[in-house]
Amino acid sequence: MTKILIAEDNAINRELFRELLEARGYTVVEACDGPEALRMLEQSQPDILLLDIGMPVLDGFAVVRAIRENPSLAALPVLAVTAYAMQGDRERVLNSGFDGYLSKPINAKSLAEELERLLNERDDRNAAAKPSETEANREKQAAKAAGNDRH
Repeated sequence: MTKILIAEDNAINRELFRELLEARGYTVVEACDGPEALRMLEQSQPDILLLDIGMPVLDGFAVVRAIRENPSLAALPVLAVTAYAMQGDRERVLNSGFDGYLSKPINAKSLAEELERLLNERDDRNAAAKPSETEANREKQAAKAAGNDRH
C-alpha cells in the first residue's frame, strides 16, 4: 500500500488532504512542520511527500534542500502544495528540487492525477535502475564461465 507523508502546518488542510488520500486507498502519515517532516521521513519511509512551502521553523524550500542532499532520501518524489500561485512561482518551485506543484485550494482530481504521475515516474526510475532477472542471470553465468576458463 502506498504511504504518503503530508507536511502541512495548517490542521484543517492536513485533515482535508488525509480525507482525500485515504478515500483513494493511501496510507497517510502527518507532520506539522519542517523538522517533524524530516524526522517522519526517516521513521515512516513514505513513498511520496506532499510538502507545504509556507511552514514555520523550516519552510518547504529548506526541507526539500535537506532531502535532496541526503542520499537515502534524494530520490523521494516531493509534491509542493502551496498558496504561492503568482506568475513564476511554479517554475521557481520546480527549479528548487520539487517534482511537482499544486496550488491551493487543492482540486481533488488534480491531486490524484499528480500523485499518480509522480508514483509512476518513481516506479519507472526504479525499474530502469534494476537489471532484469534475465540480465542478472546472464551476468552470473558469464562470470561463472569466465572463472571456469581460467582453470
